[in-house]
Amino acid sequence: MPQITVDYSAAMDPGFDRAAFARALHTSVVEIAAAKPEACKTLFRRADDTAFGYEEDGHAVVHVTLGLLAGRTDETKVKLTEAVLGLLREHVADGGFTLHASAEVRDLDPSYRKFEG
Repeated sequence: MPQITVDYSAAMDPGFDRAAFARALHTSVVEIAAAKPEACKTLFRRADDTAFGYEEDGHAVVHVTLGLLAGRTDETKVKLTEAVLGLLREHVADGGFTLHASAEVRDLDPSYRKFEG
């Protein structure tokens, strides 16, 4: 915990500083949601094909999902999603596309377990 997934359009590749985004995001999760730094894990998933409405070009999509153990208030979750959107603005350079960014924080299911080894 937290489990962070970043789905993003391939068009963002040249201007998306994923390493810096992950570092800043992990810092925000520690500060806002009281996570431990060593518990923060982010998986980036590039999508070669995305669409926006009826248009095929000129748009990029990014969605960040943060899975946290239950117990955070709605206020904390909102503060965290707003921080994520701010960090995306900072770490995605203008690539000649309209960026459609979203984020959500969800509670991990009680069945959540992890393995390290």
